[in-house]
Amino acid sequence: MEFSHKSVLLEECIQALDIKPQGIYLDGTLGGAGHSYEIARRLQGGRLIGVDRDTVALEAASVRLQEFSDRVTMVHSNFCEIHRILDELGIEAVDGMLFDLGVSSPQLDDGSRGFSYMADAPLDMRMNREDPLTAADVVNTYSQEELKRILFTFGEERYAPQIAAAIVRRRAQQPIETTFELVELIRSSMPAQALREKQHPAKRSFQAIRIAVNDELGSVDRMMQAAISRLRKGGRLAVITFHSLEDRIVKNAMQAAAKGCTCPPEFPVCICGKKPLVKLISRKPIVSGAVELEENPRARSAKLRVCEKL
Repeated sequence: MEFSHKSVLLEECIQALDIKPQGIYLDGTLGGAGHSYEIARRLQGGRLIGVDRDTVALEAASVRLQEFSDRVTMVHSNFCEIHRILDELGIEAVDGMLFDLGVSSPQLDDGSRGFSYMADAPLDMRMNREDPLTAADVVNTYSQEELKRILFTFGEERYAPQIAAAIVRRRAQQPIETTFELVELIRSSMPAQALREKQHPAKRSFQAIRIAVNDELGSVDRMMQAAISRLRKGGRLAVITFHSLEDRIVKNAMQAAAKGCTCPPEFPVCICGKKPLVKLISRKPIVSGAVELEENPRARSAKLRVCEKL
């Protein structure tokens, strides 16, 4: 399928990165290359490193960015591998990094990938199809207690105990192999009033399983630590999140790096010696305006946070 994706908070990201024509920039979630296209066309002598764990996205992005092939380097990797990526390219530090943590629209819309509860497909959900762990592995092999934890922690699913129990009962008879089988199990585990809610009953569970399959929160945590350390002085880090779990990790990492000192508040003077590494460009997250929300409803939950290396 054609990999086209409407970039969220595009103008805000470009403004936040404060692009220098001869700078080096890293787009850690290349996707449909919407953000990357706008970065690349502003470079004159600079370089853009486009990273994605999805080979379908990389192939589509290479076509989209073909006119800028002299200044773009594509890398198939998880964005949390920043140290390895930059070391292998012989780059010590960059002038800016951008991470759009939302699942690409084509991944959701392509029913065969198993991300969507609206299309019947094998339970997959891998962003990188070379990774060994699939959603089917999680659903059919994880313990009931671990399934309950995943559904509650990553999906904030209040019926996690009932859903986990139903999964374990069903798989004891036969493996759960498709998205619709899982959707039906989730539906049957919920009381009638929950099924009348506006939100699809499987939305939270599918989000939770997807996060577990792709280790999304662990990747974000590792990315934040690595990204700040590989920014040049004055370099900007811009991160778009789409749910509270990711946003909390990004916010806490930026605030910790901006604070520096880790001494307890009751200490009269600092003894840890830690200095602030970044300054926050905006205290509150940047969100989409009315025009963008009208054009792209998926932008409703997007939050952009930005910091600058000191």
